[in-house]
Amino acid sequence: MSDAVITVSLQQQQDYRFHIEFGAGVPGLLADEPAPLGGGAGPSPVQLLAAAVGNCLSDSLLFALRKYKQSPEPLRAQVTADVGRNAEGRLRVLKMRAVVHLGVPAAQIDHLERALSQFEAFCTVTQSVGAGIPIEVQVYDGAGLRLK
Repeated sequence: MSDAVITVSLQQQQDYRFHIEFGAGVPGLLADEPAPLGGGAGPSPVQLLAAAVGNCLSDSLLFALRKYKQSPEPLRAQVTADVGRNAEGRLRVLKMRAVVHLGVPAAQIDHLERALSQFEAFCTVTQSVGAGIPIEVQVYDGAGLRLK
């Protein structure tokens, strides 16, 4: 991705429910806070943040492996965001844990160590969010072996 300015537009629908527009050709989505604040009609801002971290890490790892003509598909990821109160008593995302699973055993992937050593550094979202929120990243192969 080159240098760019990214703009999204949000329009309140009702209470804490917002319709989010991403621009030409990209379907919008509905976001909402969970009850009791909102109605839970869509992902919450914290869920969207966790999804962005997991998506970016998965994309970055896939890109790093495809540079070496490797096919680790299908990838899957799970991101957990711990939400709690800060020193001022305000709710914050205190830390996150991202677990990325490759779709194949490590033995089937060439240059795996090199890709694992560098993919996080190229993940725009995780590096940006990680400057303010600790993010632990784990990677497993398709056989369940922890690689990172």
